[in-house]
Amino acid sequence: FQYLKRYDQGYNLDKFWYEAHSVEGSPAECLQQFLLHCGITDPSWSELRNFTWFLNVQLRDCEASVFCNPDFVQDTLQGF
Repeated sequence: FQYLKRYDQGYNLDKFWYEAHSVEGSPAECLQQFLLHCGITDPSWSELRNFTWFLNVQLRDCEASVFCNPDFVQDTLQGF
């Protein structure tokens, strides 16, 4: 949710890192973001769950990768 919210607001996500247990927004705002970004017009709860699970895994792997660390890659992969 935090990544999607910042993406919609035009923030540079290259330097954003999720902090465990940090809470932002309301449950309704979170659901709205997921509905906007899941890519399905009228998703079921199962489809929303799969979307959020997949997005979470991808973002966690991205944060853990040295190749996505802006301090490591400098400006060679800007916007990647």
